[in-house]
Amino acid sequence: MNAANFSRRTSQMARHVVVPHLYAVGQAVRLKGSFMQRSRPTGICRITRTLPPTGASPQYRIRNDAERHERVVTQDDIEAANLSSGSEGAILTEMTFGHG
Repeated sequence: MNAANFSRRTSQMARHVVVPHLYAVGQAVRLKGSFMQRSRPTGICRITRTLPPTGASPQYRIRNDAERHERVVTQDDIEAANLSSGSEGAILTEMTFGHG
């Protein structure tokens, strides 16, 4: 194998790096806020399914209880929702109003 073939082979292998899913089905997550994305739900969503990656970012199907449909998001668009850090009242406020 010459240097050109080795370089081509290593660059092809680098493109196929699989990023693992960080979140599990049933886990509570929150969509990261963005100035341009006003149509996104606030509050807590649940992961309903893991999906194959798009590019280098794993995808998830998520659902907010206040909506009738599910959304597909990339791992970069969500963060874990910490439901165990507060009291039950704080969790209820979070789920109702989208902030603590």
